[in-house]
Amino acid sequence: MVSIKIVCVGNLKEKFWRDAEQEYVKRLSKFCKLELKEIEEQNQFKEEDRIIEVESKKIEKEIENDSYLMDINGNQYSSEEFAKLIEQISLKKSQITFVIGGSNGVSKKIKDTLKNKISFGKATYPHNLARIILLEQIYRAFMINSGAKYHK
Repeated sequence: MVSIKIVCVGNLKEKFWRDAEQEYVKRLSKFCKLELKEIEEQNQFKEEDRIIEVESKKIEKEIENDSYLMDINGNQYSSEEFAKLIEQISLKKSQITFVIGGSNGVSKKIKDTLKNKISFGKATYPHNLARIILLEQIYRAFMINSGAKYHK
């Protein structure tokens, strides 16, 4: 069983985000071992550069060079293409890591290190919503790959 790690900045403060996350965690438990690693938001700093620097240093400890960064300028995949990507990666590796930066983004170093970038479109989403969208797309990918009727 493949492991999926999602490294994300911030926690889900509102109940509706936590409920959505828990629903996808439950659904995904049939397909993978899921780890959600939350990086504390650094809102105590006023300077955006300092926030990005501190958050990014914490992110760096959780990733490998072939992790996938969620980035508005990344490659866009249809759900079917994303399902194939998940399947191809899981055949080669036992863990897939996705990174969602905070509201200020991530450092240039992380952007340069992580060559694999994924975008779910040109719209900007709050990082809480981006986490739920990623979980849903991962679940959809497993459903597509298993031949289930979830995806129409």
